[in-house]
Amino acid sequence: MLLRLLFVLLIALNIAVAAWLLLGDSGTPAIDPNDGGVPKLKLLAELPEPAATTPAPATSARTVAPAAPEKSTSVALPAMPAKAASESPVVPPAIAPKPAATAAAPNAPTSPRRSYRCLAIGPFANQVDLRAARGAIASRTARSRQRQEQTSESRGWRVFLPAQATREQALAQARRLEAKGIKDYFVVTAQGELQNSVALGLFHDPANARKRRDEVVAAGFPARMSERTETTPVWWLDVVVPEEAGGDIRRGIRTPGVAARTTGCF
Repeated sequence: MLLRLLFVLLIALNIAVAAWLLLGDSGTPAIDPNDGGVPKLKLLAELPEPAATTPAPATSARTVAPAAPEKSTSVALPAMPAKAASESPVVPPAIAPKPAATAAAPNAPTSPRRSYRCLAIGPFANQVDLRAARGAIASRTARSRQRQEQTSESRGWRVFLPAQATREQALAQARRLEAKGIKDYFVVTAQGELQNSVALGLFHDPANARKRRDEVVAAGFPARMSERTETTPVWWLDVVVPEEAGGDIRRGIRTPGVAARTTGCF
């Protein structure tokens, strides 16, 4: 079976080769280099030398600018002397190179660096006044912040007799004051350091407080005088402003009791 198949393939191969020899293309003949229709090649050394060009002489004292390329605007040139025209060519302003930007002189003055100062504005008794002041100077401040502090405020001066060990002793001291003709007193019963003491008055003017104390001391009682203080919260506004705006900030403060002072920057 295998030999029969090989025999068939060999016959088919012979038939294909015979058909190719009989019907195949014999090829295209080469073109004769001497054919008249083909241009001949020439070396560069065989070409004739180009004729030397001579510059055109100046025809007049006025030189007309060469035609500008398409889509450009030509500019008329002013008249020039004949001598100057012959010595150097004229460059049209339209195509003249722009001068390079000159570098700044090394000693040219520069703008001074802006300096700032820090101010503490206050104290404000409440945040309403603080916010109003902050909004009024916001356009002149670089930055700002608010802070709260506790302060002791004077509420006047009081005159009193030192506290006794018991309430009965305080009442007995008050009766002795009455016997000496000293009026306007009361025994303190509230809890605290002044409990069981005898109050002799509260004065806004320290001079009046001293006068009352001396009067009771002259009557034979150990009267004392002390300032009455109260701790209350206050608010401050710290701002950073340009050096030249510091005076305007101080003059612009209208809240009573509020001032601006220099403080550390933040």
